[in-house]
Amino acid sequence: MAAAPDAAFVVVQGTHFVRNGQRYYVAGTNLWYGGYLGAPSGVGQRARLVKELDRLQALGINNVRVLAVSEKTDMKSAVSPATTSAPGQYDEELLKGLDFLLAELGKRDMTAVLYLNNFWQWSGGMTQYLNWFTGSAAHDPNVSKDYERFMAENARFYGNANAQSEYRRVIARIVKRVNSVTGKAYRDDPALMAWQLANEPRPGNAKAGKEQKAAYVRWIAETAGYIRSLDGKHMVSSGSEGLAGSAEDGQLYLDAHRTPNIAYLTYHLWPKNWGWFDSKQPDKTWAGMMDKSLRYLNVHVDYAKTLGKPIVLEEFGMDRDGASFDIAAPTTVRDRFYGEVFKLVQQRAAAGDPIAGWNFWAWGGAGRAANADYWWKPGNDFVGDPPQEEQGLYSVFDSDASTLKLIQASAQRLRAIGGKP
Repeated sequence: MAAAPDAAFVVVQGTHFVRNGQRYYVAGTNLWYGGYLGAPSGVGQRARLVKELDRLQALGINNVRVLAVSEKTDMKSAVSPATTSAPGQYDEELLKGLDFLLAELGKRDMTAVLYLNNFWQWSGGMTQYLNWFTGSAAHDPNVSKDYERFMAENARFYGNANAQSEYRRVIARIVKRVNSVTGKAYRDDPALMAWQLANEPRPGNAKAGKEQKAAYVRWIAETAGYIRSLDGKHMVSSGSEGLAGSAEDGQLYLDAHRTPNIAYLTYHLWPKNWGWFDSKQPDKTWAGMMDKSLRYLNVHVDYAKTLGKPIVLEEFGMDRDGASFDIAAPTTVRDRFYGEVFKLVQQRAAAGDPIAGWNFWAWGGAGRAANADYWWKPGNDFVGDPPQEEQGLYSVFDSDASTLKLIQASAQRLRAIGGKP
């Protein structure tokens, strides 16, 4: 392939990614807290971030998916501090952390996906926008235990004019930012692979109606178009989970990703969260879970073929043996699950299907749970599990030797497929 202008940027050619004239496969992880570690003060731990990136690079990881902004909230299951303390009020130290992260990624020839909002409450997200502009309580489903109500309420975000105006102001603030470390505008930085509308945006709950679905599709198309109007060099993606985040409506998933302003498709795989697997009865529930998981993966690759766009499996995870959060607990089941997922993705990539890669959830690295109940509190280490979940639930730590070996081997295989003409 001939190198295009600005060849260091990751772009779409046909149904694959290309960078520097070569096919580019994402072998990545989720590092939602990367910008937090990069901050020059407060919660920042730049020395740890540098070590984490070095470790990831040594494993063959070339991409990290990162939370770009968060909203201050009273919800206890949300991270603090936040980049946005109130509409128009930003924590410059945390934004400098994002600058530092991008600078360090550039040094290592790694890339980032930055998501600009969150359907879930653990970073404030859409429910906090609604709190600001409608006066409704920021709904914490970790407290109410009513996720159906939470999802239905959160979908109001897409149609709230004031919330959308503020969201676009935040988008412009980040997209047009000039990096305080490198002096390079984000729009001109090839260390950024793509902007993402939000983490796991949904049209509502499983009962979402026609109007809700239409508002969701319109929001994706218009917001992606707005980002592209500010930055024509970088790709934009939705952050969708796939069918699980589309009210199990395949047509909705396709419609939401047809717009030319969405460069590639995304999907996530959470068999335990979706009730497909019981970690305390692995032998009894393994076969059914894997059958559903592999079907889910294949269906979404086929959707990508239908739309003629690449697709990234940007989240998948499994807990430790026995549903333990203890870092000393084995990862036998997780390793087996990862192995099956990697195998299918590699097979379809080798067959020429529109596979663009994977990001496992999530990198815990050198972080460690600090409390006996495994719940995060301000001042604790950041790990792969956000504050809405027990610390250690899905994190891959730097001591998980067998999982790291598997990830490294899988990254090498994907890179080898990418090296083929």
